[in-house]
Amino acid sequence: MVSRFAAIIFAAGVVLAGWFIGNGFVRGRTADRYVSVKGVSERDATANMALWPLRFTSTDDNLARAQQKFDESKQAVVAFLGKHSIDASQVELQGFEVTDVLANPYRGEGTVTSRYIIGGTLMVRVQDPTLVQKASQDLGSLVQSGVVFSSQGGYGGGPTYLFTKLNDLKPEMIAEATASAREAAEQFAKDSGSDLGPIRTASQGVFQILPRDRAPGVMEESQLDKTVRVVTTVEYALED
Repeated sequence: MVSRFAAIIFAAGVVLAGWFIGNGFVRGRTADRYVSVKGVSERDATANMALWPLRFTSTDDNLARAQQKFDESKQAVVAFLGKHSIDASQVELQGFEVTDVLANPYRGEGTVTSRYIIGGTLMVRVQDPTLVQKASQDLGSLVQSGVVFSSQGGYGGGPTYLFTKLNDLKPEMIAEATASAREAAEQFAKDSGSDLGPIRTASQGVFQILPRDRAPGVMEESQLDKTVRVVTTVEYALED
């Protein structure tokens, strides 16, 4: 009789344990029900700063004449920039160097026609990038005047256009991307017959400054007009 009673108690315990475990699994699955969505925000932006390194050289067999040619080229470049409303205060000489070809131990056996090479870079830095954009389209007139630009430095690559006011756009763009993510989550919850619960996790993606014209090989720094983009990832709980 005792053993039969014990068996009944044991069976009831198994049933109750199964009920609790089952309910625990249900709660666990319910708690794990969530949807992960992404929200996107984009803004058009225009560069507010331009950097334009103009590297030029002069050569001569006489150091004094090479220096004189270099000074004349520098004056021509500064005058050219002034014609395009870029003041001399916005121009800085950088990377000045003098090379004595005969002092190079690795030079070939050929005849040296110009012993001295003087090179330097005029770095243009302006807050109105349109000035640089217009001037760069007229650079051929400087070449015609005798200024010899070097393939090294900034001449071949052209100006660099920068957008430095990203912080002004961040709050509004983050809010827009988050709202976009919630809209997608609400649609998913509706389609699945669920209610949208609270946010489980949220992460903000990296802000990207992209070229407006996204063609192969086109660099963002070479375009005056840009697109700012951010993607946020948000996980929402789903409730019955």
